[in-house]
Amino acid sequence: MTPARFLTHVFAAAGIALTAIPGPVAPQVPAFRAGIDLVNVGVTVTDRTGGPVADLGREDFEIREDGRAQTISYFLAGDPAAGAAPSLHVGVLLDVSESMAGEIGFARTAAIKFLNALEGAADMTVVDFDTEVRIARFSRDDFPRLVERIRQRKVSGLTALYDAIGVYLDGASDRDGRTIMLLYTDGGDTRSALTLSELMDLLKASNVTVYAIGSLTQQSLSGRQPQERVLRQIAEVTGGQAFFPVGVKELDKVYEQVLAELRAQYTIGYLSTNDKRDGTWRKVDVKISRPGARGLRIRARKGYFAPYKP
Repeated sequence: MTPARFLTHVFAAAGIALTAIPGPVAPQVPAFRAGIDLVNVGVTVTDRTGGPVADLGREDFEIREDGRAQTISYFLAGDPAAGAAPSLHVGVLLDVSESMAGEIGFARTAAIKFLNALEGAADMTVVDFDTEVRIARFSRDDFPRLVERIRQRKVSGLTALYDAIGVYLDGASDRDGRTIMLLYTDGGDTRSALTLSELMDLLKASNVTVYAIGSLTQQSLSGRQPQERVLRQIAEVTGGQAFFPVGVKELDKVYEQVLAELRAQYTIGYLSTNDKRDGTWRKVDVKISRPGARGLRIRARKGYFAPYKP
């Protein structure tokens, strides 16, 4: 069963309501297309201080799949606004459930401020969720409508966090280029048909990089720790990162770090030497071969599911 059919089956069986609100999107010419046999990996490299490293070339990377060396076929890097990088698709998932009542102003401000800084995005998708999941896609020209939509959302209902992520992953599965997801939530799921284990499988099967921002300041320490753990797990499996700012002033640092990483992210593509279409999990290791790179850290997804053909 494909991820899309799996999600449809799960949501229908559980009676989860999904509302799609279309927004006009200008046609885009992809700068990077992933063929059916091409493995596409987004790679972020940081130095000892956590700052992104943007001066690496194709020859500075080594990539292995299940321990076997692979030949890099595509190597792209750069700021999407400058046209040097693959097209960038952005999704913002906004928790508007009752549990976010004390944080919703913080979350709205964070979402709008971040999207306003992404001038190079080809399109932007907003998913707001409580008991239901609602999704709308906008072009850059529709930014005022996007802002209005975010500002109008009121808190209510339970928290279908995992279902909301699953819906976004399903809609993003056919995008060319890079896709990132910004998730604003307190991390507590109380409604989803998807389990965390099922969601993790969907994340591993996707090409979406997740940056999670947890609004957890209203929770007790005992309640905050498990939510932090879940959000870190969701982000790190995709090669992304989780942040837990305690105020609006800290958001500026979060924005700067994420934006800097996006502008410095490398896209590495290779044709796997394993041509079996068996749907199995394949482990991917990315290393830096440049001399003196011991202090550099790499974030990338850990692998992918191979194509499947009966």
